Amino acid sequence: MKRLLPFIIILVVLGGALVVSLRLWKSGSGAATTTTATPTFATSLPGPMPATNSSNPSQANQNSEGLTKPNVKVSSPVVVEEYGDYQCPPCGQLYPELKQIEKEYGDQIQIVFHHFPLMKIHKNALIAAHAAEAARNQNKFWEMHDFLYRNQKEWSDLADPRPVFITYAKQLGLNIDSFNRDLESNQIDQKITADIQRGTAQGVTGTPTVFLDTHLLRYEATNLEGLRRGINILLERKAAS
Repeated sequence: MKRLLPFIIILVVLGGALVVSLRLWKSGSGAATTTTATPTFATSLPGPMPATNSSNPSQANQNSEGLTKPNVKVSSPVVVEEYGDYQCPPCGQLYPELKQIEKEYGDQIQIVFHHFPLMKIHKNALIAAHAAEAARNQNKFWEMHDFLYRNQKEWSDLADPRPVFITYAKQLGLNIDSFNRDLESNQIDQKITADIQRGTAQGVTGTPTVFLDTHLLRYEATNLEGLRRGINILLERKAAS
């Protein structure tokens, strides 16, 4: 028995170490699951909503009970900030829905666009952002913005989309020499980089990402109904305060 005692002690120690290791492993697995959960801001903002048909936004409006614009007066609009990529297909799908929201709410909202080109997967996203900013220098940002999204399929896969963008600039009546210079401008490049850095600091990792008065709208709710619901909540809060 005395000869077996050292072996028994060793087995007991090894068994205890195994139990501790298993508990630590389970604890670590649980922490990883928590850190990969989708971050949410303001639990009272809309949760996941069913997808809407962007080709017929007026139909979505008719089917959205209780999502009509509240009849309230507010001293400041709800700021709708989008981080977008002009080559991103989901951004292209969201574009007409944001135009519908702008039409419905008028001066009750303010739409702001920030550049977040996903250059690793969208080869023409950066130059498209340059085209929009080059147009801004001639007070035609939103017009070029609209051209880029409405005609996304026309230029997305081109080896060089610059000639197409120049065609858009001509249709907008821009000075083409200035537009061409600004397409390659370091100053515009710095502005786009600043937008990317700002978005990254806010936790943006993909597009489209939308904030309503600094509250992140979850991706599942980034559609016509989700936008209406979030804007309505914030308008009613502003009216009550």
